[in-house]
Amino acid sequence: MRSPKQTRRSLFFTTLGAFLTARRFAAAQEDQPGSSDRPRRGDLLVVSEGDRAGALIVPDDVKLGEAPLHAWPKDPKTSVVRNGSRLNEILLIRLDADEMDEETRSRSADGIAAYSAICTHAGCSVTGWLKSEVGDKDVLKCFCHNSEFNPRESAQVVFGPAPRRLAALPLAIADGSLTIAAAFVGKVGAQQAG
Repeated sequence: MRSPKQTRRSLFFTTLGAFLTARRFAAAQEDQPGSSDRPRRGDLLVVSEGDRAGALIVPDDVKLGEAPLHAWPKDPKTSVVRNGSRLNEILLIRLDADEMDEETRSRSADGIAAYSAICTHAGCSVTGWLKSEVGDKDVLKCFCHNSEFNPRESAQVVFGPAPRRLAALPLAIADGSLTIAAAFVGKVGAQQAG
């Protein structure tokens, strides 16, 4: 029978080994040349989380009325996913074209708009999709300090301390897949976000 001291020691080293292995794997993924580069024109989009992480996104994957789909840009030539910087995470949302302002409509593809997933207040992740504090429409929400952004109006701030709208990412559809049409419009994240 093992002593409690041996069991704790074994558990510690097993946990440490698993942690270091996971860190090496993550570092190898992020160290790929180009993984920290900002999204570029022609990049494809892939799912960033969940069961379908890494899957190529087609327009039908983004449903009207559903919560935003989280995505990473992917270089179509090298297949490098640009996930080496959290500033590259993107929110994709399908909106009713009749509810979009002209600026949002001009950057969207088939009713799908793309925004940075990084809040402009303190650089937290924007993860919410719920009814606004000040209206009856669903909005993008950062739960850190309750900033809300209206995706139908270029992700303008509608509630909370965020000083400016989320950066927008113009989209296009090429060969049946969503692609990036141009670099981010606006500054991504907060001053201190890195």
